[in-house]
Amino acid sequence: MSQAEKVLSGSLRTLREALDRKELTASELVEASLARMDRGKDLAAVVTRNDEKALRAAEEASRRIAAGKPRSVLDGIPVVLKHNIVEQGELATCSSRILENFVSPYDATVVERLRAAGAVFVGRANMDEFAMGSSTESSIYGPAHNPWDPTRSCGGSSGGSAAAVAAGFAPIALGSDTGGSIRQPASFCGVVGFKPSYGRISRWGLIAFASSLDQIGPFARTVSDCAAAFELMAGHDARDSTSLPEPAPKVCERLDGEVAGMTIGLPKEYFVEQGVSPGVLARVREAIAVLDKAGAKIVPVSLPHTTHTIATYYLVATAEASSNLARYDGVRYGRRAKDPVDLEDLYRRSRSEGFGAEVKRRILLGTYVLSAGYYDAYYGKAQRVRTLIRRDFELAFAQCDVILTPTAPETAFRLGEKSGDPLAMYLSDVYTVSANLAGLPALSLPCGLSDGLPVGLQLLGKPFDEASILRVGDAFERATPHHRLVPPGAAS
Repeated sequence: MSQAEKVLSGSLRTLREALDRKELTASELVEASLARMDRGKDLAAVVTRNDEKALRAAEEASRRIAAGKPRSVLDGIPVVLKHNIVEQGELATCSSRILENFVSPYDATVVERLRAAGAVFVGRANMDEFAMGSSTESSIYGPAHNPWDPTRSCGGSSGGSAAAVAAGFAPIALGSDTGGSIRQPASFCGVVGFKPSYGRISRWGLIAFASSLDQIGPFARTVSDCAAAFELMAGHDARDSTSLPEPAPKVCERLDGEVAGMTIGLPKEYFVEQGVSPGVLARVREAIAVLDKAGAKIVPVSLPHTTHTIATYYLVATAEASSNLARYDGVRYGRRAKDPVDLEDLYRRSRSEGFGAEVKRRILLGTYVLSAGYYDAYYGKAQRVRTLIRRDFELAFAQCDVILTPTAPETAFRLGEKSGDPLAMYLSDVYTVSANLAGLPALSLPCGLSDGLPVGLQLLGKPFDEASILRVGDAFERATPHHRLVPPGAAS
């Protein structure tokens, strides 16, 4: 194994230091990334690539570095993109047959900003179709596999991105999070996953699932790496009407390893014995003890509407999905049925052939809850409960700076274990959907292993207070070795 491949499983800081000391070049680093993807192709984590384009970008970065030009933290660094974040001239399929041949004519804002910072896009990651799922099994490319145990799920819907970082393909990968699709895969794969506040990172160029819930965020080996990527991507974008009209916050300077004086809330509704693995609960309680010893004040809080979050989420999200996915009609772009007899036949067959079972299920549910006679009973009521969930957090945050919970109720389940039971799959997101409903920043980071599989610790922050959860996460990392654990295959 080359020196470049050895450092790929490390942190962004490790890679930057190696580049600065001229121990390797950006070209060697990208070549190593492509080589690791070749060897790990059975994971199906990265499913489309443009090696020539990536190598050209790496050569340009190598010349900049050799010339000593000012550069960003990501200059020359390999980055993986989820298949629903568009890049000009590249496939953006959402792992769906309806978009299997769609080549984007433009770049997403996050792609523009990371490319301007010198990042090298080495591949596009597998995902659940249209980001609807928690296992990356509903993909036209087949299921992605967990690097810790290939018989198990890497989570979803951003499972390919999480698996790519865990397997050492790249130090940074981008995903999207609508109800936990960054945090749950991060938990399953033993990496860090970060969802910022709604509006912090532009959604321009993110193919929509549920527009009031969708967010782009990074995966990395460490909290500080996620923070560095976040700073480069965040900030106002006039093309996204939901983008905050202010510059990106400087969060990296807040990562000082200190939590003394901070108050961490533990919601009683998330720490029940039923419905959560004993191993997960044990690792999370150990993490609480670490933060307590570091000087944080631990207090109980309550989020009384927690029991309604899954139902609320799956009404709001499916309603918005029904509306967003109506554009795939076989007329303008995407899959078009052959030889339609009339317009209705074109619509019906294009959509029936193009969408998978889970996407159809959510479109049907969303269309139903938006229909005349049912809107107020379902969608309207869900929006009112969403307000109550947001108020729960407002009251809880009056007593604490950060809220701590498990990320997922279990470690990675076996592939196929839940694919025939949609409700069981939906419950995988029981701890994560509330952050999307309330628009909060949220972070998942490794806190140990249970039966040899990673466990994730979730930190939730006040709206637009990304700095506090990143600060707590960074302090926990400094006090523990969990972020340095890698799957056996990633070390060889």
